[in-house]
Amino acid sequence: MDVTYYTIKHLILCDWFESPSKDRVKAVKKIPFWKKLTPLKWLRVRIDQIQVSDPALAHRICQLIPAQCPFARDLKWFGQTLVTIPPLCKINPLYEELMALRWRALCYLADECGQDISAYC
Repeated sequence: MDVTYYTIKHLILCDWFESPSKDRVKAVKKIPFWKKLTPLKWLRVRIDQIQVSDPALAHRICQLIPAQCPFARDLKWFGQTLVTIPPLCKINPLYEELMALRWRALCYLADECGQDISAYC
């Protein structure tokens, strides 16, 4: 058996392609332009584009963005828990971007600058 027979020249490539019918194309709804816009998308992109390259900036970011959600609370009255407020940070539309920015700042301080980041954890 010769393996050179199984080269591209000798293989027959089949492509199973089904072109959509006109009915199926009409059934696809076009999304209006105004629904594609997200009001905070530009802010998300700007936060993701921030490059941490200064130790002072990295320290400021780590101080401003908390490691844990500051809104989670237990309201107690005479030792009895009346209401538990869950962490609401996940509702924040910029939560993921802010946590990624804080992580980049922590990594910069630890890896590039060689500083101890245990104060921010």
